Amino acid sequence: MFTLVAGTGYTGHRVLERLPITEVIGASRSPIETDRPFHLVDFDALNTSVFDLPARYAVLYTCPPGDENDARLQHFLTHLSPTPARFVYISTTGVYGNCHGAVVNEDAPLNPDSRMSRPRVAAENLLCEWAGRTGCDLLILRVPGIYGPGRLGVERIEQGGAYIASDEANPGNRIHVDDLATCCIAALSEETEAGVYNVGDGDHRTATWFADEVARQAGLPEPRKISRAQAEEEFSPARLAFLASSRIVDTTRMREVLGVTPRAPEEGIRDSLS
Repeated sequence: MFTLVAGTGYTGHRVLERLPITEVIGASRSPIETDRPFHLVDFDALNTSVFDLPARYAVLYTCPPGDENDARLQHFLTHLSPTPARFVYISTTGVYGNCHGAVVNEDAPLNPDSRMSRPRVAAENLLCEWAGRTGCDLLILRVPGIYGPGRLGVERIEQGGAYIASDEANPGNRIHVDDLATCCIAALSEETEAGVYNVGDGDHRTATWFADEVARQAGLPEPRKISRAQAEEEFSPARLAFLASSRIVDTTRMREVLGVTPRAPEEGIRDSLS
């Protein structure tokens, strides 16, 4: 199916490059290097549809929320014509809030507890209402931390940045950017059932373990470890808020329905450093 990739940042750009050149168009507010059809678009300032779209097409929307109520997404939907047959939205596993280390699947209640996750819940609700009204198939991918080339935290390790000691660290949830792109492509297929999907590599070792493995593979000294009490004094409020939220994300539905088996983090780190 023809696809509009709205937002061609770290993940969207990879999806754009993997779709056939005659069956995709990208759009973003920042220029990118690509041989695919591409529009430079400010989604906040759209006043008419600027895309030449066929009667039947899909949308992958990766743009971050514009504000608490995601007026950017509301504006985009207003100027999306004709209505797409399928809409894939990149959300976050942060919508579950702090589950104190419990396992959560797609049926778990939403309890957003940060300024990053609350707009995502608002966007999910907006899209569910819009899809029900228009008949568009909606797929929501709830995504954990994304890593990959250039996003391994190497600079933090090199600069002596600290990590919470392993025995005090929370379980981790993450996915390699290319595995996320594979999930997006699977979700865009008309054969895939609409609905909500948690995505992730299923490896819940801590962010501290991940940093240690990055350092080992990159030939760097082991990162500095501190207690959670010390972190309260040293880390930024945003990082503390992220680390305070603890959950284990069940990705069974991703594996069984999307048919995606992500790489293990050891392999993902190796691929990202090569």
